[in-house]
Amino acid sequence: KFNTRTLPFIILLKTASAFSMTAPKSFLADIPMGAPDAILGIAENFKASTDPNKVNVCVGAYRDENGKPWILPSVKAAEQIMMDDPAENKEYASIAGDAAYVAEAIKFAYGQECDLDKIAAVQSLSGTGACRIGGEFLARFASVKKIYVPDPTWGNHIAIFEEAGLEVVRYRYYNRATNGLNLDGMLEDIEGAPDGAIVLLHACAHNPTGCDPTKEQWEQVSALCKQKNLQVFFDSAYQGFASGDAEADAFALRYFVEEGHNVMLAQSFAKNFGLYGERCGTLSFVTEDKDQKDRVLSQVKRIIRPMYSSPPIHGSSIVRTVLTDDELTKQYYEECAFMANRIGSMRKVLVEKLEEAGSTHDWSHITSQIGMFAYTGMSSDMCNTLTSEFSIFLTLDGRISLAGLNDNNVEYVAKAIHSVTDGNSITSN
Repeated sequence: KFNTRTLPFIILLKTASAFSMTAPKSFLADIPMGAPDAILGIAENFKASTDPNKVNVCVGAYRDENGKPWILPSVKAAEQIMMDDPAENKEYASIAGDAAYVAEAIKFAYGQECDLDKIAAVQSLSGTGACRIGGEFLARFASVKKIYVPDPTWGNHIAIFEEAGLEVVRYRYYNRATNGLNLDGMLEDIEGAPDGAIVLLHACAHNPTGCDPTKEQWEQVSALCKQKNLQVFFDSAYQGFASGDAEADAFALRYFVEEGHNVMLAQSFAKNFGLYGERCGTLSFVTEDKDQKDRVLSQVKRIIRPMYSSPPIHGSSIVRTVLTDDELTKQYYEECAFMANRIGSMRKVLVEKLEEAGSTHDWSHITSQIGMFAYTGMSSDMCNTLTSEFSIFLTLDGRISLAGLNDNNVEYVAKAIHSVTDGNSITSN
């Protein structure tokens, strides 16, 4: 017997069935698979490897002599101070970030005597965020919306500035035939840029090559940029981490400012403070006066507000706490020098182990480079073989992160490199 009480449910089921048959396909069904990030994808492959001898010399993050992440003791001490401070809270930062942190970060980069009234600065989501906000600003206001970046450069630079709306052009930087700086090519390409264009410079420890201009060469680059009225945009990710001396690593930036350039600066505390996951940095502009500073700052904040509103505060609070405490600042400088010196020692040991393995190549470019990376000169085929046969994970341009080396694996890596380079060239024309 038909039960009238079930009628509404039958009607509902039929309606739902009809709806499911006629509903339009979601646009999500046609989304193509995106290519994995070149560096982070390699790191995932390393994690998945079951080879007990595997070595990760891909990702640019410091590791101690046991291959483990290292939290700086000064950072831990700062966090303890923050935990014990009743004034600390989890309130929103302003659009421009923590003003006290920004002031300390700017003095760290430009020098303690810099004129803060002429530097427009905001807290950023590390160096990546600083480059992106800076790129957006330039795309809106620069007279020439073309940015010249070194070849090679950090891979993310290209995508960041293209997504921001700038035309990206590469200038020659590294001479693969000599494994050294191509100063003549660099100057020739920069001279060929239109007046008023933007030029990106790595402040120190060029990524990926570890090859920096000398002071005299920086002076030549500065003079040419001034002659061409170029907008200089420094990316500083390794201050203090490059040589172990934060003051020495700031030479190029400070020299350009002294020479009258209204530089822009993307600054990161990921590497030199070990705050990789805190996304802590600044974006700054050297301006002519306070009025210009205020106008620039107003437009930068208009870019930030609809993008992420305000930055996270934990990492910036750590940096502020360290740099406003004399004892912690001294301790931090010692710890930063310790990291740089360990990496520097790994450069020397790697070359020694290559020679012991029987390599006849000239590896002196590894010891003359600076910073976290060594640009070995190995080809992509050699790199693929290192990964497939020896479970050594690295980028295909031959860059290795020296922070991934230690006394337990450096001989294994050296022997593997010798195996793939023996009888093959590590230079190219």
